[in-house]
Formats: sequence, structure tokens, C-alpha cells
Amino acid sequence: MSASGNLAALAQEFPTYIKGQPLAGKRVLIIVENLPLPFDRRVWQEARTLKAAGATVSVICPTGKGYEKHYECLDGVHIHRHPLPVDAKGALGYLLEYGAALFWQTWLAWRIYFKRGFDVIQGCNPPDLIFLVALPFRLLGVPFVFDHHDINPELYEAKFGRRGVFWRLIVLVEKLTFRTASVSIATNNSYRQIAIERGGMAPDRVFVVRSGPDLSRLKKVAPVDAWRNGRRYLVGYVGVMGDQEGIDLLIDAVQHIVYNLRRHDVQFCLVGGGPSLVSFRALAQDKGLLDYITFIGRAPDKELFEVLSTMDIGVNPDRVNPMNDKSTMNKIMEYMALSKPIVQFDVLEGRFSAQNSSLYAAKNDPIDMAGKIIELLEDPVRREQMGLLGRCRVESELSWNYQITPLLLAYQRALSLDISHR
Repeated sequence: MSASGNLAALAQEFPTYIKGQPLAGKRVLIIVENLPLPFDRRVWQEARTLKAAGATVSVICPTGKGYEKHYECLDGVHIHRHPLPVDAKGALGYLLEYGAALFWQTWLAWRIYFKRGFDVIQGCNPPDLIFLVALPFRLLGVPFVFDHHDINPELYEAKFGRRGVFWRLIVLVEKLTFRTASVSIATNNSYRQIAIERGGMAPDRVFVVRSGPDLSRLKKVAPVDAWRNGRRYLVGYVGVMGDQEGIDLLIDAVQHIVYNLRRHDVQFCLVGGGPSLVSFRALAQDKGLLDYITFIGRAPDKELFEVLSTMDIGVNPDRVNPMNDKSTMNKIMEYMALSKPIVQFDVLEGRFSAQNSSLYAAKNDPIDMAGKIIELLEDPVRREQMGLLGRCRVESELSWNYQITPLLLAYQRALSLDISHR
């Protein structure tokens, strides 16, 4: 391997020891509600990075399928899991879920405080309620780092198509979260602007830490033709199965490809779980498309990497709306990391991430998306070129190793703020 090749390989390795140990002797508590660790890839990468920088890291998160242990130490990270009701639906369901989460987060936070201690709390939304757990510790001089994963007012509108009492409550708790935070970590520049303009945070207290893929984990495996279901082409989707993800638009695009364009050589494989998985499978069945669409559900890494490595195109059907326009979707960078060209609707942050590695369909138009998919499938040279462009962009700008510096700067800023406020 050449010297440049050695450097490139080294840059892709996940750090286990960060030179200078900038957080040596510091103790960090991370609280995340919606996913268990290590399944939540972003938070798991943050936790291991902070550990590599010398910190003692504790995490509070829910249990989940395959992650039932209430405590375990993985890669030196102390993980404390608590039970949580199933995905909430309706006001009563959300009240039950959030109330249970706050109870366990508060109980475990105090337990960890007296057992192991912490100098910083990091709260990862959704929801924007973890500031309630952090507040009493803020009074004790512990800084609060807000890891801003979702813009919940826009998410509420995307899911329910309206504003109202709950929307106003969500805006209020978002504002209180920013007011409580010493520092905010934004996943992109759109979120950074929200923290500054809507959250009232000083620009020097908001750091962009993208959800860059870990290239030491995301690696191609041998293609598995069984996922093609006997067809020539495979189009893949990896992500959450929720109402706001636009899976219904993708199903409409498949219907157009199969019945109007009469293309029977394309298989679609959808990887991911979520509250709408059953209803989307039923929709595909009603349209006579189950033979053309494979719904895998939440999959282990082995199956995920098989699909990503086998597919010819990655698709992102997220609707163009204020939520998706400003959000960076992990699946986009996972497709790029595996050198896969993309078809998506023209959302602002999706275009920023993918640039020339994607084709962009007209706003929320499944017919145009279907056309873009077929156009790209019929041009293998273009597919290869676009895939290489995406991979190069991840390697040179977007992978997790480029997020380590801003993450550590955010923590150093939070700790200096805490010292100055005493």
C-alpha cells in the first residue's frame, strides 16, 4: 500500500486514544431517550470519542430489542438502560412515555452522580424535556450540552399537519432547553441557525457536529443476490418507517414503475423499523406490490451491510417540508459511504450532503422520482461515477473523524463556561 493509502486507511480508523487527552479526568453523563445504545450510532460514536479523549462516560438510555441489560460496560462506556413504554400514539401515549422516561432518567442521573459523578451532562433530543433532568445539576454548577438531533416543532407539523396547543408547548420546551444549555451541538448549519435565531444562543456556543459515518464500521461486503428476488436491479432504503419519511410516496413510485412503466426487473428492499411499518406493508399489499418490495424491518448489521452492498441505488423519499428540508438524514451519508448513487427529493440539507452523488426529483412527486430511478438504473457508468463522488466526499469532509474536533471544542467550551460562572 502507498504512503497516501496508509494515511487514508488510518484516517478511517475509529480513535481509541486521542493525543493530549483533552478531557482527561472529566466525567460525562449522556442522556438519550428514543434509542438504546449502542444502536443509536451518533450517540455511540460521541460516547466512544469522549472516552478516547480521556473522559469517564456514563449513558442513560432505554432498553430495546437486543439491548435488554439494565447495565453493561461496552468499550469502557458505562451504559444504564431503563424500561420505556412502546412507541407513543396520541396525547395520553406521549404523556406516559415521557413521564416514564423522565422518572428513570432523574433516578439514574442522581444514582450515577453519587456513585461515579459527572462534570457535564449531555442531553440528546427528542424530546426536548431532558433539560428538566439537567436543571438541578445546573444549580450545582454542572454545564448542560444540548445535542440537537431533531427540530421538534417542525417534526410535529410534519406528523400531524397542524399547529395548536401541543405545538405551542413544544416551542416552549425547545426554548427552555436552549436557555438551560451551556452549549448546543447542531447536526448541520440549518440547526445551528435555529439555535441562534430561535433559541437565542450566542453563535460561539453553537457547534456543528454532523452525524458522519464511521468508516471503520461501514464497509462493503460481498453482494447477496437473494435480496434482488430474482430481478436485475435492487433499489434500497435504510431508515425509520414513520409517516413523515415519505415511504408512501416511494410506494407510489414503485407502483408507477411496475404498472405504468411496465418495468418488472427492479426490486426494492426497505430496511428499518418504526411505528408505520405495518401500515406501509399493508399499503404495498393493497397495491399488489409485495413481490416487488421487501420490508425487512429493523435488521442486524449483517443484513444491513448486505443490502447496502448489493443495491444499485439508494433512495431517500423524505417529503420536502420544513422538517426534512433542514435535517440531515443519516441514510444519505451511509449510501455515500458505500459508494451508492442516490435518488431523493430536493431537500436543502440532503442536497448539501449528497451534492453530485444524487439525482433530485421534483418536490414530493413520486412519478418524477420513479423516472429518476429508471434513468439512473439504465446508466451504469453514471451510477459508478456518482457513487465515487459520494464516497470521496465522505472520506474528505463528512466522516465521523472530521466531527471529533468540533465535538471536543464544544465540551471544552462548556467546561470553560462552567468555570467562569462559578
